[in-house]
Amino acid sequence: MVTGASEGASDVEARAFAAGLRSLLEWLHVPAQGAGNEVVALVQDTLGPAGREHSVVARELPPFEHVNLQTALDAWTAADGRRVEVHGVVLPPHFGGIDLQQLMTGEALPPVRLSAPSVVDLPNGPGSTLACLRSALLLVSDDAGRYLLMLQAPREHEQPTLRVEVAGLPVQQAQAVLAELDRLRRELNVYRGHLVEVTPTPMGTVELTFLDPPDLGRDDVVLPAAVLDRIERHALGVAEHRAGLRSAGQHLKRGLLLYGPPGTGKTHTVRYLLGRMGDYTRLLLTGRSLGVVGSVTELARELQPAVVVLEDVDLVAMDRSFGPGGSPVLFDLLDAMDGAAPDADLLFVLTTNRADLLEPALAARPGRIDVAVDVDLPDAAARRRLLELYGRAVPLRLSDGDVTAAVERTGGVTASFLKELLRRAVLEALHEQDPLREVTAVHVTRALDDLLDSTQQVTRTLLGVGGAGGVGAEEDGVPLQPGPAPAVVYTGSYHPYRHRR
Repeated sequence: MVTGASEGASDVEARAFAAGLRSLLEWLHVPAQGAGNEVVALVQDTLGPAGREHSVVARELPPFEHVNLQTALDAWTAADGRRVEVHGVVLPPHFGGIDLQQLMTGEALPPVRLSAPSVVDLPNGPGSTLACLRSALLLVSDDAGRYLLMLQAPREHEQPTLRVEVAGLPVQQAQAVLAELDRLRRELNVYRGHLVEVTPTPMGTVELTFLDPPDLGRDDVVLPAAVLDRIERHALGVAEHRAGLRSAGQHLKRGLLLYGPPGTGKTHTVRYLLGRMGDYTRLLLTGRSLGVVGSVTELARELQPAVVVLEDVDLVAMDRSFGPGGSPVLFDLLDAMDGAAPDADLLFVLTTNRADLLEPALAARPGRIDVAVDVDLPDAAARRRLLELYGRAVPLRLSDGDVTAAVERTGGVTASFLKELLRRAVLEALHEQDPLREVTAVHVTRALDDLLDSTQQVTRTLLGVGGAGGVGAEEDGVPLQPGPAPAVVYTGSYHPYRHRR
């Protein structure tokens, strides 16, 4: 009796499972053939038999253009005489994408359904965002007739492209629609005139992030007057006189190289320039981002006047892991610079700790860099100015003699070292008084003694200062340039410090 009951229960469960499986297969089969699918019905009813005879015309864009495409669509749909109805299109996860051709024929479809439009909030400026369609059908009625646009944003784990398609129009008319969207996308580009950081993605594309522009005055840049004048003349002077230069037949594209030991203010100088060039689109790349310099240069040409900043070029100068053919990144960079038209208002700013790594390539391809500026270790006058600059917000109680003593003891240090010196002096004072009332020569001396202590060699190295016995120390009677401890070994092409003289 027990056995029979068990067998009966198993039969019921088996029949229920079979019925459920049959229902699932039928549900999947219906959309696969298109019969009764609401998306297919909507597409076919909108286009009619005549519209379905036309080819689908598609265009693909990089993902960072998503917000620009939405901006263009918003302007395009608002045109007089144009009526647009938006429907969301949803697919279950892991089913891949669809295209308008599939929806027109109803063949080989995944289980696609209509829904409310899905949107993603994307930045369209510093501190602002725009709701952008992810996967949507746009039913359009205007002077060209009734037709469809389909927009599909990149899907996770799939080809990282943004795709827009037009169906229901002759090819030339469909191309005209896409051309109009391209025109609006370029004209209304949300990145124009902003400071944007460029970072590569694992899928081989780039992400663009809006940054707040630096607010630095000329007094915030501590460089010899002749050096800063040369930098400003090349970067800002050309920008100021671009109309006159063009009328005289002179090129605007230019390259500026800032080189010197780490911690001497190259990045700070770049930030100053970026803050001064507010009417330029400013694209910032560092390190591994240099591998996408080709696409970034193309974007800069579209958004000119533009500045492309390439920091720490020596990090990947001879790296062959990027780009087609395994050519060094530096060569790809120089090719990209050369590809811009001479009258393009583009400024390329490169920084490096190792000019010797770049010189052979730059010499082999002259004309890419117009001006190279040595941003060297600060002299005594510069060190005094740096102490004043970094001490603006510090309640310093130092006599001229105290400042002179600190300046004399810090020969051969970097700007980064002096900034850290004042931070440690403040910390020394806080050990005695909290809240902070004053920072005296005693606190500065303690902080400097600690930084110059023989046990702090690695700390000094990280601040761009070398020498086991303190600043200006010698090894076997040979003066040292600022650099790492002898035991520090760098592999590959990267070595951030100068060698001994």
